[in-house]
Amino acid sequence: MDKSVIEKYELVVGLEVHAQMLTKSKAFSSEANEYGALPNTNVSVITLAHPGTLPKANRKAVEYAVKMGLACNCSITEYNIYDRKNYFYPDLPKGYQITQDKTPICRGGYIDIKTKSGRRSRIRLNRIHMEEDAGKSLHLEGETETLVDLNRAGVPLIEIVTEPDIRYPEEAYAFLTEIRRLVRYLEICDGNMEEGSLRCDANISVRLKGSKELGRKVEVKNMNSITNVQRAIEREMLRQIEIIEKGGTIASETRMYDAVNNQTYSLRTKEALNDYRYFPEPDLPPIIITEEYLREVRAMMPPLPNELFIKFTSEFGLPEYDAGVLTDKKEIALYFLEICKLTQNYKAASNWVMGPIKSYLNELTMEIKEFPLKPSQIVELIELVEQGKISFAICSQRLFPAFIENPNTTALALAEKMNLIQVSDTSFIKPIIEEVLANWAEKVEAYKKGNKNLLGLFMGEVMKKGKGKVDPKVATKLIQEMLDA
Repeated sequence: MDKSVIEKYELVVGLEVHAQMLTKSKAFSSEANEYGALPNTNVSVITLAHPGTLPKANRKAVEYAVKMGLACNCSITEYNIYDRKNYFYPDLPKGYQITQDKTPICRGGYIDIKTKSGRRSRIRLNRIHMEEDAGKSLHLEGETETLVDLNRAGVPLIEIVTEPDIRYPEEAYAFLTEIRRLVRYLEICDGNMEEGSLRCDANISVRLKGSKELGRKVEVKNMNSITNVQRAIEREMLRQIEIIEKGGTIASETRMYDAVNNQTYSLRTKEALNDYRYFPEPDLPPIIITEEYLREVRAMMPPLPNELFIKFTSEFGLPEYDAGVLTDKKEIALYFLEICKLTQNYKAASNWVMGPIKSYLNELTMEIKEFPLKPSQIVELIELVEQGKISFAICSQRLFPAFIENPNTTALALAEKMNLIQVSDTSFIKPIIEEVLANWAEKVEAYKKGNKNLLGLFMGEVMKKGKGKVDPKVATKLIQEMLDA
């Protein structure tokens, strides 16, 4: 499709994000909230709504919902009631879903995002509400029957609903990335879209630029990665523009996304609004969120990624790139913070975490909590380089791996044992320089005729012959003096 045609239109997207809470038990019953268990083993009579059974709200799920609301700048609802959302589906064992309709626990709020291209946006939230998950229908290849696993039924969810503020597919990608980062920082959801613990539906429409009226929206489901959400929005946008350009009208429908063929296809039409016949859940009492409770939850909150990003760039003076990498995972960010409590060389600390430490973790697919060196030991390495006792190259390539293998010693003792301490004694360095200059007599002449770039060559040869033990500052000064003599 011609780019000029696409540029006539404006994309309008709102997202609905479901996040499964990492509670030990389900939302309203005591059976385990466990991914990967044998089918239909984590199911009780309460989840099945047998006569005479009563649900009970999971206090931890409420706490997690409040944490997310505070992290998203929401207003927290004081008086909360649960509602029944009535509809029939094979994997909905009760024939209704316990959710929140009129009193979502979190109202309003926003999330600030930055796309890979550098565009900054504020995505407003409409609400965050609590509800329970449905079971899962399984369609096995080659089978004509549909199988149902009810282990997921009753698992606690929060649903995060945005306003239709997203104008570019990459904004949806950035928004979901930030949501995933937030739930992981708060430790309320593992954020794994591949396992279905974080799920996203996108309400997508297009309109001519300048128009105030929203186009007819299409809901797209079945997107199992953040990248696929972006791809599905891009594809659906083009499909709708093509229909409008040909004089057609957009059908209000639910569509599925086929990632293999990069296509959306119709699942069901929405000729009328669904009548869910919401009414207050009679078996659950209201939940009152007091100011005292909010203070308790706030006191439990970890530092959040945006807060840390501002601290790292403003207080520590780090580049935005460094701050972005360091705040991607909470555990890495907190490890870096511990280093910075012991040194003011924040850039060196950043270089160590982003470089040798992350490389080591990635190579061994290890988490930072398994890393054998404490923050104080990384400071020992930083100080050795700062004091000129060892070069960063030798420190990172030789001392660092050895320190990991011998974490019960000190960096200095290990460097001395390995004979890595730099020598600044001119009586040791001068003969090495003399040998290098004698071996490169032609280059010496070229240097004296004005090719000053050759200084790097001489320095590299001196460091090589000195096996990394030569103090580079002293060596550089001596080389220049001897060449200029």
